[in-house]
Amino acid sequence: MKPFAALQNEPAPQGRHDVSILSITQATAATFSDLFISLTFLCFVHTGSKRVICPINGELVAKEGDLLVFPPGSLVTLENRPLPDAHYRADGVYFSHDLINSVFTDQRHPPEIQIIRALPNAADILERLQDTLNDSGLPPPIRRHRLREPLLWLEHQGIRLSARTDEQLSSKLRSLIESDPGRDWRVSDVARRFAMSEATFRRSLARSGLGFSKVIQNTRLEKGLALLQTTDTPISQIALECGFKTPSHFSDSFKKRFGIKPKAIRSAGD
Repeated sequence: MKPFAALQNEPAPQGRHDVSILSITQATAATFSDLFISLTFLCFVHTGSKRVICPINGELVAKEGDLLVFPPGSLVTLENRPLPDAHYRADGVYFSHDLINSVFTDQRHPPEIQIIRALPNAADILERLQDTLNDSGLPPPIRRHRLREPLLWLEHQGIRLSARTDEQLSSKLRSLIESDPGRDWRVSDVARRFAMSEATFRRSLARSGLGFSKVIQNTRLEKGLALLQTTDTPISQIALECGFKTPSHFSDSFKKRFGIKPKAIRSAGD
């Protein structure tokens, strides 16, 4: 499993890239609940299918050749379904808030997941993006224009997007932890980052229904899932990078959250 484009093992731009492309594979069918998607995300399904459940759209099923468009701040349940004789395969593309805002100026539409069926030129879109990312000699204005082209095409197809995100404290906290999941995050330090007292921070976070430790745990596991799906990084290393003291702790926590062991993401039957 190799990343579609070089990403330095990062499954999202995290503010450093306008666009990041990932090759996603999964060997075993599994459902992943309450996944947080911080940036605009396009999912091009190549093999198998993806079932999505979200509060606004209900249930959507994308099959081979379909494109799913996720707005930033989405909280969704996903089920990736491999074929009996082939892994689930998709390419994912993250776009920075700044790039989205350069194309989509109408902020009034609801943040819903959208789907384009049987996308005829998916391979061309991905190839052009990859070529642009790989061409270090492009002048910055030309590079930016080429990275905007898929978004302009989506706008022409009737897709509506904005970089507006859920401003709940839990979403901001998830984005912060995503930037360095292996860090020993302490509630007092994080509260200061958000210009709050620790007591106020805890009360505000409690309104989301999740405590500080639970948000950290969920974010670390979601980061681990992304690395399992998009890189060849050994599971033991992923565990450490995501803030788990031992691979067994990561494996046990992963299975408790998602219902399967981490190695089952890469090899059917495990």
